[in-house]
Amino acid sequence: MNDSTVTLAQVCWVVSDGKAGMEVQCRGLAEALGFDPVVKRISVRRPWRWLPPLLISQPLARIDPATDSLDPPWPDVLIASGRQTVALSIAIRRQSGGRTFTIQVQNPTVDPGNFDVVVAPRHDRLGAANVIATIGGLNRVTEARLAAAAAQFGARYAHLPHPRVAVLIGGNSKVHRLTAAATRRLGAQLAELARREGAGLMVTPSRRTGAANIDILRQALSGLSAEIWDGTGENPYYTFLALADSIIVTSDSVNMVSEAATTGKPVFTVDLDGGSPKFRRFHETMRAEGMTRPFTGTLDQWTYPPLRDTPRAAAEIRRRLARLRVD
Repeated sequence: MNDSTVTLAQVCWVVSDGKAGMEVQCRGLAEALGFDPVVKRISVRRPWRWLPPLLISQPLARIDPATDSLDPPWPDVLIASGRQTVALSIAIRRQSGGRTFTIQVQNPTVDPGNFDVVVAPRHDRLGAANVIATIGGLNRVTEARLAAAAAQFGARYAHLPHPRVAVLIGGNSKVHRLTAAATRRLGAQLAELARREGAGLMVTPSRRTGAANIDILRQALSGLSAEIWDGTGENPYYTFLALADSIIVTSDSVNMVSEAATTGKPVFTVDLDGGSPKFRRFHETMRAEGMTRPFTGTLDQWTYPPLRDTPRAAAEIRRRLARLRVD
């Protein structure tokens, strides 16, 4: 913990159900607070995982023994995200006698007063005195991490011409669908960028993209200045963000769009089939803030203040922890 970090805590737990999108937000906040957190991935046993959080009796006893345990001594700070963690966070706060400072990331769907702090995006429309509202998702993107990634792996992509374009591709989710037709359309647009503008493409699909869609992209970009991560070894995600002049990202992931905008580089979003009112509110806000524009097949250049949700949330939490010290 560095000298500039104002916090009472010595031990910080990050707790999630193991979903990457949840865990990365908690870890990003923990690191912004100056912690090297203890990461715990849990799963609540059936049938309790399906119950509303406040109806789960003895939640700490309902953790699947095959996952990480949550046992005392309790941490000084607990940062958690995901539906399965809600009842657990409340229970730890209670059993610690209020000593554990609990931070719930994203809308817990229960009274925010059950936690010391809730960090939730504006599009969740959650209002309370202890809610810190962000524009997008918390993340681990920092100038230092990007510089380290560029130094470590940048030589692998030095052959790609400028403008270099990072292409972040998600896939199917609860409310979005990445269809073959949409993938073919995107592949054709990317191929035209490479041919017309001489762009070097750095493409990273996700586990949700699907093998069939990845094959479509490989065929579309064959023979062009394009590198598509094959899923082996370390994901070059941060390297691509660091090396990119512009970023194209599918609209299904608040996290990926937020991480792209944290770089301060032009961010273009590719709409997928589906969506929800919350996603629409998020994308409307990002466009109104000048951080993103719809991808139409061409590259524009513009500037905007980089998204700084994570350090801003961390600064507010440090202020609240400092007030506890005074009290």
